[in-house]
Amino acid sequence: MSAFRQMRKLSLASLATLSLVATGTAMAQATPTEESTTSASPAAADPVTLDLVGINDFHGRIAADRDSAGAAVLAGAVDQLRAENENTLFLSAGDNIGASTFASASQEDAPTIDALGAAGLDVSVVGNHEFDKGYEDLTSRVTDRFAAATGQPGEDYALGANVYKAGTKTPALKEYAIREVGGLSVGFIGTVTEDVPSLVSPSGISGLDFGSEVEAANRVAKELSDGDDANGEADVIVLLTHNGSASTDCSAIASETTSYGDLVRKASGDIDAIFSGHTHSSYDCSIAGPDGERPVIQSHQYGTTLGKVSLNVDPTTGEVLNASSTRLPLATESADGEWTANYEANPTVAKIVEEAEAEAEVVGSVEVGKISEDILRGGDVPGSDRGVESTLGNTVADIHLWATSNEDFAGEPAQIAFMNPGGLRSDLLYGEDGTVTYKAAAEVQPFANTLITFDLTGAQIREALEQQWQPEGSERNKLHLGISDGLSYTYVEDAAAGEHIQEITFNGEPLDESATFRVAANAFLATGGDNFTAFAEGANHADSGQIDLDATVNYFKAHDVVEPAPLGRAAAIDPEAPSESPSETPTESPSENPDESPTASPSESTSEDPSSSPSSDESNSAEPTQSSDSPAEPTEDSSDDSNQQDNEDLADTGFSASWIGIAAGVIVLAGIVLLLIRRFGNKAGR
Repeated sequence: MSAFRQMRKLSLASLATLSLVATGTAMAQATPTEESTTSASPAAADPVTLDLVGINDFHGRIAADRDSAGAAVLAGAVDQLRAENENTLFLSAGDNIGASTFASASQEDAPTIDALGAAGLDVSVVGNHEFDKGYEDLTSRVTDRFAAATGQPGEDYALGANVYKAGTKTPALKEYAIREVGGLSVGFIGTVTEDVPSLVSPSGISGLDFGSEVEAANRVAKELSDGDDANGEADVIVLLTHNGSASTDCSAIASETTSYGDLVRKASGDIDAIFSGHTHSSYDCSIAGPDGERPVIQSHQYGTTLGKVSLNVDPTTGEVLNASSTRLPLATESADGEWTANYEANPTVAKIVEEAEAEAEVVGSVEVGKISEDILRGGDVPGSDRGVESTLGNTVADIHLWATSNEDFAGEPAQIAFMNPGGLRSDLLYGEDGTVTYKAAAEVQPFANTLITFDLTGAQIREALEQQWQPEGSERNKLHLGISDGLSYTYVEDAAAGEHIQEITFNGEPLDESATFRVAANAFLATGGDNFTAFAEGANHADSGQIDLDATVNYFKAHDVVEPAPLGRAAAIDPEAPSESPSETPTESPSENPDESPTASPSESTSEDPSSSPSSDESNSAEPTQSSDSPAEPTEDSSDDSNQQDNEDLADTGFSASWIGIAAGVIVLAGIVLLLIRRFGNKAGR
C-alpha cells in the first residue's frame, strides 16, 4: 500500500476518533456516571470480507452446453454468492461477446449483453473480441446496450487504460471504475493485451494505439492511491487484464518471460488482486508483486467456472489482512457423461436465453446444404490444436477460393486461398443425415469477415507459410493455415526460424517465386491478423463484396454434397532421417550357359520398374535422399563392410560361395557312408 493511500485512511480514522472523543466528553459533562468517567479507546472497526467473483472469455455462451452451464446458471451462482456475502462484486476479464454461439451471434450479441446485465455484472475490461466490429461499434452500440442492461455507465464495461488515440497518450477508453460496497471503495483498472492489432481487423482500430499494460496499470493505480480525490481514490484496487498465461502451473506463470509475466510481477503494489483472461486457461495462484504476494486468477472459458477471490480488508487503513482464491465449477459431469448444474438458474436470465434461442431457431433452422461426413478442426479433440492441419481449415479455404473465382465473381479471379485456424469456431458435423443448417454454417465462422483478394508473389507466399510459426512471445507457437486445392508444401517442424518451409508446389509444379498470384483471404487475415504480415504486404487489395458466411451458404447451394478437403496439402518431413537404402544386389546363380554374362541386359537396366536395379531404387525413392555435400550416415554394423570385402576377395580368386558349399556337402556325405559300411561290416563278423 502506498504512503498516500495509508495516510489518507489513517487521517480519516483519526478524524473519526476525535469525533468520538468529543462526543464522549460532551456526554460525560451532561450526564456524569461511573461509566462516563472511565476513559476508553474507541473499538476498532471489524474487518470487511470482500468477495470478488469473475468470468473471462464468455463469448456469448448463453445456453447450457456440457460444462458451459449457460448464462442463467451463471447468474444463479452469483445470486447465491451474494446471498452468502452481501459484499460481493461480479466482474469480467473481457471477451464477453464475439466468437459467440449462434443464439447470440445471430442477434449481434444483444442477448449476451442483456443476460450479463440481468445477472448483475458490475464491471468489465475490454477484450480483443469486443473490437471485432471496430472501435466505433464498441463505443456506441455495445456500451449503450450495457448501459441499458445494467443501469451503470456503459463505459464501465469496456475499460482499457492502455488503449490510446493513435500517436498520443490520450485514453480512448475509460481507464477505471469505482464500486462502493461494505463501506469500501473498490477500484477496477482495465488493461488489454498489447497484441490486439494482430488479433482483429486493423481497419476497425486504425485510430488506436495499444500501449504497455504495466505502465498503464501502475499509472492509474498511483492516481487511485495518491490522496487526491479529484482523480479518484480507492481503498482496494483490482486489476482486470484481458491477457493471461497459457500455463496452468503457478510457478511457471510466476517466472514466465512474457508480457503477462511482467504484468503480474511488476504491477503496482497498490493492486491487491489480478483477474485475467484471453488464454482460456484455468488457475488461481498467489504470485509475488512489488509488495508481497497477491491473488492472480483466470477462470477458464465460456462460463464453465466462476473465479472467486476473497479479501479480508481493514476498513480503517484499507490494508488487505489476508487473501484467498478458488475456482467454482458451474456444472459437474456424472459417471455416465451427463452434466448437471451446480447452482439454481436465475429465472429472469433464463427467460432472456429462451427468447434468444427461439429467435435464432427461426433463422438458423433453414437448411443450406449437405456434407458427406464430419468436417473438423485440428487436434485430438477437434479445435484443441490450432497448430496442425485440419479438414475444416482446408475446406473453408476451398470455399473462399470458389467464392472469389467462380463464373459469377465480378472481380479478378483468385488462384489460391488461405484460412486462419482461429477463425474456425465450430465443426461441421454429419449428424443423422449430413444436413447443414444456417446456424451450423454461421457457427463455423462467426466473425462476419469480408473476403478480400490481393496479389502476392511466390516469395511472399513462402513468407506467409513461414509465418505459421509465430514470433517469440506469442500466445501460440504455431497457427496452421488452411490452404486451397492446388497448393501444397513440405515443411520441417523443428527447423530454425525462416527455414521451416521446404518445397512448395502449385498445380503439381514447383511454385514460381518470382511470379504473381491472385490470393483470397478473409479481411482479418488479409490485413495481417495473427502476425501474418506477408498478406498485408500484398498489392492491389480489393473487397470481394462477400461476407464469409454468405460465401459458405452459396457454396453449399452450388454443391449437392460437400466432402471434407483432404489432409496432406502440408506434409512434414524429417531431414535427419536416412535416405532409403538401395536394395541389395541378389547373388547370381550359375548360368546354365557359361558363356552368358551375369550382368543385366540393357533392356533390364532401362526398365521402368524402379525395383529393377539398385540405381533405379535410389533415384525413384519417395523418401528424401541425402545431398551429395552431406556426410554419409554410418551403418549400424561396420562389420558389413569387411564381410562384403571378404566376399569380393573370394570372387577375385575364382571361387564362389555356392561351389564351396557343394564341396563341403560331398565330404560330409562320404564320411557318413564310410561309417555305415564299418558298422554293418562289424555286425556280419560276429
